[in-house]
Amino acid sequence: MKTNESAENYLETILILSHKLPVVRSIDIATELGFKKSSVSVAMKHLREKEHITVSEAGFITLTDTGREIAEMIYERHNTLTNMLVTLGVAPEVAAEDACRIEHVISTESFAAIKNHFNSKKNQML
Repeated sequence: MKTNESAENYLETILILSHKLPVVRSIDIATELGFKKSSVSVAMKHLREKEHITVSEAGFITLTDTGREIAEMIYERHNTLTNMLVTLGVAPEVAAEDACRIEHVISTESFAAIKNHFNSKKNQML
Protein backbone atom coordinates (compact mmCIF):
# COMPACT_ATOMS: atom_id res chain seq x y z
CA MET A 1 0.00 0.00 0.00
CA LYS A 2 2.88 2.38 -0.80
CA THR A 3 1.68 5.82 -1.87
CA ASN A 4 3.42 9.13 -2.37
CA GLU A 5 3.03 12.21 -0.19
CA SER A 6 0.84 14.00 -2.71
CA ALA A 7 -1.58 11.08 -2.98
CA GLU A 8 -1.71 10.80 0.81
CA ASN A 9 -2.53 14.51 1.12
CA TYR A 10 -5.34 14.22 -1.42
CA LEU A 11 -6.79 11.14 0.30
CA GLU A 12 -6.61 12.83 3.71
CA THR A 13 -8.32 15.92 2.28
CA ILE A 14 -11.11 13.81 0.77
CA LEU A 15 -11.62 12.14 4.16
CA ILE A 16 -11.77 15.48 5.99
CA LEU A 17 -14.13 16.99 3.41
CA SER A 18 -16.38 13.91 3.53
CA HIS A 19 -16.96 14.66 7.23
CA LYS A 20 -17.86 18.30 6.47
CA LEU A 21 -19.80 18.06 3.20
CA PRO A 22 -22.66 15.89 1.96
CA VAL A 23 -20.62 15.05 -1.19
CA VAL A 24 -17.01 15.72 -2.22
CA ARG A 25 -16.19 17.06 -5.68
CA SER A 26 -12.92 18.03 -7.35
CA ILE A 27 -13.75 21.71 -6.93
CA ASP A 28 -14.11 21.19 -3.16
CA ILE A 29 -10.65 19.61 -3.02
CA ALA A 30 -9.17 22.39 -5.18
CA THR A 31 -10.69 25.04 -2.93
CA GLU A 32 -9.54 23.32 0.27
CA LEU A 33 -5.95 22.87 -0.92
CA GLY A 34 -5.68 26.07 -2.97
CA PHE A 35 -4.87 24.14 -6.16
CA LYS A 36 -6.13 24.57 -9.71
CA LYS A 37 -9.06 22.32 -10.60
CA SER A 38 -7.05 20.92 -13.52
CA SER A 39 -4.28 19.77 -11.15
CA VAL A 40 -6.83 18.12 -8.89
CA SER A 41 -8.47 16.41 -11.87
CA VAL A 42 -5.14 14.84 -12.87
CA ALA A 43 -4.56 13.68 -9.28
CA MET A 44 -8.08 12.20 -9.09
CA LYS A 45 -7.39 10.29 -12.30
CA HIS A 46 -4.29 8.74 -10.72
CA LEU A 47 -6.12 7.91 -7.49
CA ARG A 48 -8.94 6.34 -9.50
CA GLU A 49 -6.44 4.26 -11.50
CA LYS A 50 -4.89 3.04 -8.23
CA GLU A 51 -8.41 2.22 -7.01
CA HIS A 52 -8.17 4.55 -4.00
CA ILE A 53 -11.29 6.48 -5.03
CA THR A 54 -14.38 6.14 -7.15
CA VAL A 55 -15.97 9.02 -9.03
CA SER A 56 -19.67 8.92 -9.83
CA GLU A 57 -21.15 10.17 -13.10
CA ALA A 58 -22.16 13.31 -11.21
CA GLY A 59 -18.53 13.85 -10.18
CA PHE A 60 -18.90 12.82 -6.55
CA ILE A 61 -15.68 11.40 -5.11
CA THR A 62 -15.75 8.52 -2.64
CA LEU A 63 -12.85 6.76 -0.96
CA THR A 64 -12.56 3.03 -1.57
CA ASP A 65 -11.63 0.75 1.33
CA THR A 66 -7.92 1.05 0.49
CA GLY A 67 -8.19 4.81 0.00
CA ARG A 68 -10.00 5.18 3.33
CA GLU A 69 -7.37 3.05 5.08
CA ILE A 70 -4.56 5.29 3.82
CA ALA A 71 -6.49 8.49 4.56
CA GLU A 72 -7.34 7.42 8.11
CA MET A 73 -3.74 6.40 8.78
CA ILE A 74 -2.42 9.78 7.64
CA TYR A 75 -5.17 11.67 9.50
CA GLU A 76 -4.41 9.79 12.72
CA ARG A 77 -0.71 10.53 12.35
CA HIS A 78 -1.43 14.19 11.70
CA ASN A 79 -3.68 14.59 14.74
CA THR A 80 -1.43 12.60 17.09
CA LEU A 81 1.74 14.40 16.03
CA THR A 82 0.07 17.82 16.15
CA ASN A 83 -1.29 17.18 19.65
CA MET A 84 2.05 15.84 20.85
CA LEU A 85 3.94 18.87 19.55
CA VAL A 86 1.40 21.30 21.04
CA THR A 87 1.73 19.48 24.39
CA LEU A 88 5.49 20.00 24.15
CA GLY A 89 4.90 23.76 23.79
CA VAL A 90 5.00 24.21 20.02
CA ALA A 91 2.57 26.82 18.66
CA PRO A 92 -0.51 25.08 17.16
CA GLU A 93 0.09 26.46 13.64
CA VAL A 94 3.73 25.35 13.64
CA ALA A 95 2.80 21.98 15.16
CA ALA A 96 0.22 21.35 12.42
CA GLU A 97 2.70 22.30 9.66
CA ASP A 98 5.44 20.11 11.11
CA ALA A 99 3.04 17.20 11.67
CA CYS A 100 1.99 17.46 8.01
CA ARG A 101 5.59 16.94 6.93
CA ILE A 102 6.43 14.25 9.48
CA GLU A 103 3.25 12.18 8.90
CA HIS A 104 4.46 11.10 5.46
CA VAL A 105 7.98 9.99 6.30
CA ILE A 106 7.75 8.45 9.75
CA SER A 107 7.85 4.66 9.84
CA THR A 108 4.96 2.63 11.19
CA GLU A 109 7.20 1.36 13.98
CA SER A 110 8.34 4.83 15.08
CA PHE A 111 4.84 6.26 14.93
CA ALA A 112 3.48 3.37 17.03
CA ALA A 113 6.21 3.97 19.63
CA ILE A 114 5.48 7.72 19.76
CA LYS A 115 1.74 7.08 19.97
CA ASN A 116 2.14 4.52 22.76
CA HIS A 117 4.50 6.81 24.71
CA PHE A 118 2.24 9.83 24.28
CA ASN A 119 -0.89 7.87 25.27
CA SER A 120 0.78 6.35 28.34
CA LYS A 121 1.93 9.81 29.48
CA LYS A 122 -1.57 11.17 28.89
CA ASN A 123 -3.10 8.34 30.94
CA GLN A 124 -0.64 8.95 33.79
CA MET A 125 -1.86 12.55 34.02
CA LEU A 126 -5.50 11.48 34.44
